[in-house]
Amino acid sequence: MMTIKLSMKMPVFTRKGKFDMVKRILDSFASDFEKYTKSELLESIKKSEGRVMLCETIGTVRPMLGDVTNAEFVSAMGADFLLLNMFDVINPQIQGLPEEGAEDVIRAVKKLTGRPVGINLEPVSEGEEGETDLLWKMSGGRRATLENAQRACEMGVDMILLTGNPGMGVSNDAIEKTLKLYKEKLGDKLILAAGKMHAAGVLEEAAECIMTKADVKCFREAGADIVLFPAPGTVPGITMEYVKELVGYAHSLGALTITAVGTSQEGADVDTIRRIALMCKMTGTDIHHLGDTGYTGMALPENIQAYSVAIRGIRHTYHRMAASVRR
Repeated sequence: MMTIKLSMKMPVFTRKGKFDMVKRILDSFASDFEKYTKSELLESIKKSEGRVMLCETIGTVRPMLGDVTNAEFVSAMGADFLLLNMFDVINPQIQGLPEEGAEDVIRAVKKLTGRPVGINLEPVSEGEEGETDLLWKMSGGRRATLENAQRACEMGVDMILLTGNPGMGVSNDAIEKTLKLYKEKLGDKLILAAGKMHAAGVLEEAAECIMTKADVKCFREAGADIVLFPAPGTVPGITMEYVKELVGYAHSLGALTITAVGTSQEGADVDTIRRIALMCKMTGTDIHHLGDTGYTGMALPENIQAYSVAIRGIRHTYHRMAASVRR
């Protein structure tokens, strides 16, 4: 009997009669991420059926491992996608990164990690920031201006998340208005995500009012490819059932979703992380986010691994951890 050995990169023949070159994020390597367009990356996420890990890091603080960036550390623990918080596109800084020109910082992170990279931009006007401590103090290159978004795109950013850091005073209305502008000018070039993982200094949008169905509809119509919600159990009043309804509604409008742990519970005990992970999985979300303040700068590494194992098991977790960036 003749046997045929299929290559790992053999195209899959779909029901529509076309060759499909887009793999699940679970199966994608650095060389795949390099080639994916915006639509292909979104397809890769969707194909993974709720098993994508997005880890947020801060590059302006000393890395947990000193001379190794937090971005590299979270990648080594199982992150599929990186989100850089406090990233200033005018004066970019990633501590632990070999010296690079400002325009090459994002590409250097991608080269070292083999991962897609997103950044946060915050739609708050100068002088309108809420009260916040020194760590979160706003800088010009973090504001969600069109110029900053264009600069991020030129630097190689794959996704912009419109959201707010603690106390910044970012409202859902401001997010919607910025989305419309970004969609018009940059919509085909990078993924647009939007939402809040806590009130971000707007107390009228706290608890169950952080994200509502009306917000989901507005964000999607304004151009959001992905809508972000607080993970169940991370914000007062945000239950699994509440988030499940919002996720289902976002999916009905054609958007993907992120459930975010952005309340420093990325530094909780492992049992708590596992509980949050399973609740998020039960909401039907596409992407699981862990924030950047286990201490300060990234989630606790053991929590990244525990979360990953909870939503996709040892096999996929170790596959992501072990795969070389040279593949």
